[in-house]
Amino acid sequence: MQVKRFFAADMRQAMKLVRDELGADASIIANRRVAGGVELTAALDYQIPAAPARQPNPALEAELRQTQARIASAQAELVTRSHADASKDRQLFAEEPAAPQGDLDTALRMAAPAPMASSDQGALEAMRSELHGLRELLEVQLGSMAWGQMQARRPQQASLWRRLQRMGLPAELSRVLLERVANVAEPRQAWGMLLAHLAHAIQTPKQEPLEEGGVIALVGPAGMGKTTTLAKLAARYVLKYGAQHVALVSLDSYRIGAQEQLKTLGRILNVPVTLVDPGQSLTQALAPLARKRVVLIDSAGLPASDPALHMQLETLAGRGIKAKNYLVLAATSQSQVLKAAYHSYKRCGLSGCILTKLDEATSLGEVLGLAIGQRLPVAYLTDGPRIPDDLQVPRSHQLVSRAVGLQNAEDPSEDTMAEMFAGLYQHPARRAG
Repeated sequence: MQVKRFFAADMRQAMKLVRDELGADASIIANRRVAGGVELTAALDYQIPAAPARQPNPALEAELRQTQARIASAQAELVTRSHADASKDRQLFAEEPAAPQGDLDTALRMAAPAPMASSDQGALEAMRSELHGLRELLEVQLGSMAWGQMQARRPQQASLWRRLQRMGLPAELSRVLLERVANVAEPRQAWGMLLAHLAHAIQTPKQEPLEEGGVIALVGPAGMGKTTTLAKLAARYVLKYGAQHVALVSLDSYRIGAQEQLKTLGRILNVPVTLVDPGQSLTQALAPLARKRVVLIDSAGLPASDPALHMQLETLAGRGIKAKNYLVLAATSQSQVLKAAYHSYKRCGLSGCILTKLDEATSLGEVLGLAIGQRLPVAYLTDGPRIPDDLQVPRSHQLVSRAVGLQNAEDPSEDTMAEMFAGLYQHPARRAG
């Protein structure tokens, strides 16, 4: 018997290591969470040992039997549902997103145990940790099963799945789009209709924000391109309407040189620049600018855990400011970075988003997926360093065309597709990251 331990960042990567080294016939004989990820112990030709004699523990045994029954029920339900077509789902186009079918977290939630001794409580925590690992194993196995069935029974849908993954679109959005063209038999027509539905899902403002006027604040983490985008917006307005109707405000006293950069821009454009220090009232700072048609605010990109960020967002959300806040997102950012940015800054009330660094991006699926999933209108996009030439008012079909043009040349691997299908079985909170 060959036994080996595998370490990885998550269960899916660990399972891939087991398959690559020991093959599909390997047995998982133990799993546990360790610092930095998970540890799997796998074996070939593994013989199940006889259970050692132990003292009975009625409370633990009852809970374990109940949990095992729930696991079996959940697995049977998910396997059954993977054979059926997905139900019609228009949440990302007209309704609020709904939780996916076959919620493993609900199926694995344990009943409240009876009061136990401390030693029993420790054993129960260990059992819960093992069950968590078992849930991840089930997700990986069910994902592989669902992807295999998709390829065998619906090859055209499987081909479209691959093309959407080459674009970098998230699994949940891909599923919704594919359901919209499930009954279209001709492949080219199905692809064209799918892209049309994708373009329809991308919201853009009915009127350009600069044309509406008012107080416009750019928010987002450091490095997303807020200050450069603000410079492009200011220059665009000055070229069209003159410098007398626009003013700049900086809340960024944390980054070295940030306010000097804005003051330099103000001198070049001949527009006033107001610097607001921490603790200073933004309402009072804006009062002298009340007659300006457009006031552009450059906020500080602070860590999510910084109390100053909370204060800044609360200020921008205040009724007295009446600011339209736009989340600046770099198209070069990873999906988890984009999600974290949205969850950190949504508390100020977002009017939409601005997509930056499109000229440096290798994929647009991730950032478009976030904008669609969170119903954020795409107000502007930037695709170069020139001020203000590289600032565009977006058109949804042009964004889709650009996303198709940036798709990966190679199809994703079978393991990648299986992992993507496994993600559809996760609890909503885990998918949200």
